[in-house]
Amino acid sequence: MRSPLVRWSVLSVSLALALTSCAKGTGGGAAPTPSAGQFNPGATFSGSISVMGFGATDEIGTTRVDLAEKALGGAEIKLIEGDLDIQQFLSAVAAGDPPDIIYANRDQIGTFASRGAIMPLTECIKGETIDTSMYNANALGQVTFGEQIWAIPEFNQVQITMANADLLKAAGLTIEDVNGSDWSKVTAAAKKLVKAPGGKLKVIGYDSKLPEFLPLWAKANGADLLSADGKKAQLNSPAVVQALEFAVGIYTAQGGFAKVKAVRDSADFFGKGNQFAKNELGAMPMEQWYVNVLNDVSPKAPLVFDTFRTPQGKPLAYSSGSSWAIPKGSKNPGAACRFAKTMTLVDTWKAAAQARLDERKADGKPFTGVLTGNVKADAEIEKMLTSGGEPWDAGVKAVYEANENTFSLPANPADKEFKDAWQGAVNRVLNGQDEPKAALDKAQQDAQKALDEAWAGWTKRTN
Repeated sequence: MRSPLVRWSVLSVSLALALTSCAKGTGGGAAPTPSAGQFNPGATFSGSISVMGFGATDEIGTTRVDLAEKALGGAEIKLIEGDLDIQQFLSAVAAGDPPDIIYANRDQIGTFASRGAIMPLTECIKGETIDTSMYNANALGQVTFGEQIWAIPEFNQVQITMANADLLKAAGLTIEDVNGSDWSKVTAAAKKLVKAPGGKLKVIGYDSKLPEFLPLWAKANGADLLSADGKKAQLNSPAVVQALEFAVGIYTAQGGFAKVKAVRDSADFFGKGNQFAKNELGAMPMEQWYVNVLNDVSPKAPLVFDTFRTPQGKPLAYSSGSSWAIPKGSKNPGAACRFAKTMTLVDTWKAAAQARLDERKADGKPFTGVLTGNVKADAEIEKMLTSGGEPWDAGVKAVYEANENTFSLPANPADKEFKDAWQGAVNRVLNGQDEPKAALDKAQQDAQKALDEAWAGWTKRTN
């Protein structure tokens, strides 16, 4: 299963423009809270509800959609084909004709809420008696803004360390040298693993996965990019600068980011000729879904796994993922709420996991689990895992350990601008335009300005 991050990275490119062009049309204020009478766990619904941004293309999706439709008691679920189109969504809200529910990345929810494009779910949660304690705390935190919950968390993504066992062994290294527990060892390992005959890079020793994973490296170094209340950027703190210097330095030690990126981009990432199978990559931190990809396309690749670790040796992962939100002007918010609830219930996830398990058995492959954003569902699904032998069992173990040691960035009304600021800074450093400190100083100014303006706008609209 391919990463939802591929989808979100594309969507985020158009988010700022879309919000700028549609913000006035969304009403300019926070979306009104629907009345409690619209939400009743005993109600049945007729007609149809439209769902934007969710494809349900595999057994995990189709199984849950079928159960959600049954739970509605008569209403038909209509999936709008394609990923969430931000411009289309906000234009629909502005025109008063939005879909009934959307499937969005959790780090978009704060901006949608501040623009009045989605509804707070206080009455939905109360009326449908949704037990929010079942959701991953970090995932729930990402969709909580202005002391209200604005979306229901779904899939969860975490990172683990993945490495080529043969390359490690040939260099006299182990997974402990590249799992992040000793940054000097990671740099040394990158130098030992890299292969660049005649100056042409053939094997990446270590990929620190910049720009996307700066929050992970910063947190490992004891720093948060954003304050817990979502109001203060902390991009140029000494610990963040140090983390960026280290992660960029790994590329410098291998001939520079441009060479690493060229090899990275040329890899058959989702195919049998991936960089691990072709011995073109020593190690990297990566989202857990890639374990399934590797098991499917290159089950005999020489792999070894561990959690990503802090310099103190503790497991750490940056939690991200998807969620369900009800747009302002949804014509059937009650059915939308029931849909979101059912899609994320423990029993629904178990049924979907069983469908995946059955397909894996039929293909003679192990069931490696699903991270759901629902901690109770995760615990039940973990009991359903089947062994694939090593190294896959170790990979699955690392995934579940990582999922118990996560952090996330808090929701804020300038999600897009904030991400643009720090990713832009990292890219300027990678491209040789700025030194880490200078790049992060500029990013700090830009991010704080965006946050101050967005929070001021939120306060004005809600008072």
